[in-house]
Amino acid sequence: MKTAFALSLVLSAMLVLIGCGDDGSEGGFEFLSADVARAESNATDAGPAATAGTQFGFDVLATMGEETANRAISPYSIQVALAMTRNGARGLTREEMDAVLQVESLEGADYDQSLNALDQLLLSRAGDYEIGDGETVTLELSTANSLWGQDGVAFEQPFLEDLARWYGAGMRLVDYDGDTEGARNSINGWVSDQTRERIPELIPAGVLSPATVLVLTNAIYLNAPWAFPFNEGDTKGAAFHLLDGSTVEVPLMHQSTRLPYARGDDFAAVELPYAGEKLAMLLIVPDQGRFEPMLTSMNAGALETIAHELASFEVTLDMPRFEFRTQVTLNDVLAELGMPTAFGAGADFSRITGEADLFISAVIHEAFISVDEEGTEAAAATAVVMDETSAGQSAELRIDRPFIFAIRDRESGGVLFLGAVTDPSQS
Repeated sequence: MKTAFALSLVLSAMLVLIGCGDDGSEGGFEFLSADVARAESNATDAGPAATAGTQFGFDVLATMGEETANRAISPYSIQVALAMTRNGARGLTREEMDAVLQVESLEGADYDQSLNALDQLLLSRAGDYEIGDGETVTLELSTANSLWGQDGVAFEQPFLEDLARWYGAGMRLVDYDGDTEGARNSINGWVSDQTRERIPELIPAGVLSPATVLVLTNAIYLNAPWAFPFNEGDTKGAAFHLLDGSTVEVPLMHQSTRLPYARGDDFAAVELPYAGEKLAMLLIVPDQGRFEPMLTSMNAGALETIAHELASFEVTLDMPRFEFRTQVTLNDVLAELGMPTAFGAGADFSRITGEADLFISAVIHEAFISVDEEGTEAAAATAVVMDETSAGQSAELRIDRPFIFAIRDRESGGVLFLGAVTDPSQS
């Protein structure tokens, strides 16, 4: 058994759920899962987790800072990845994660049960719909969770049961120790497939190592046509005003139609429904000079207030096409939001495995979004990497005197070379 361990947790873009089955093989991998069926859900249970996720998402977005001009995240993707990790935490580590994930705001509702209901509700939005011009279109929306564990490691049964019951996640067994790159390629290939190749390499080279023990993956993918598409022939180049006062020319899409609209003291808002009108993109446009103050002050309650203020207007709308991706390391963001213990030697993730003291060493998130005349395509991924704690041990050694050396095989203990050095200057 390895002496060093790492656990990685990954989120990606929208895909189909992996169910739990009996031990066996899955896609060429040995497959391990708890003998627990995915819990049934009630759509009315989804609200608490949805609200908590919205607040958490605004907290993350505002705390990310201004490293890039465009910022995009999937609060749902990060929320699910950390929620799965939370099921392996105890003590202060779990308390801090609960606070950051807004679990305390659920007022008695079960967080995992509510997230399960939210996931099932999202999946129900996929399907064929007739849009404004009479055309039938397909809205794709899928999610999935899966675990990738080191073959031979003993994982705690209650942890496996929780992830099977609430997240439908079973475990593929891989060999990080003997074939790290093969394991990385397998996970990245799975993520790429689930995100329609929009997140082709979630885990960069060097993130996994022979010390890795587990990677938990969540994927979410959306391809949603507008209920009222834009006419591509109406798209024209026009000036777009940047925060520094300069302008750039971008293609602005144009349409005039009846849409939900609201005007506040320092912003305007419009909602663009997708096919089926169960999903929509809410656009909030702060007045000049109000973008950053509004971004930093936005929260779940403010968003809900704006949504309630929307009313039907005949709206003449011009908006840019856009496509970009964001990749950000969230360690500092999550620590600043209130869960620093998970990133240090005091972390307690003992519900995952009793064979190592784990802490989160990196949380990497990537999101892709593309908006054009026909609709929106979006994907997101998160990787939470966990390593074994060294419990604050440190040492210094100054080799300035004669010494002995042995070159040995670590597993068998066999010594290949043995010697003593009394004068390193002599050859």
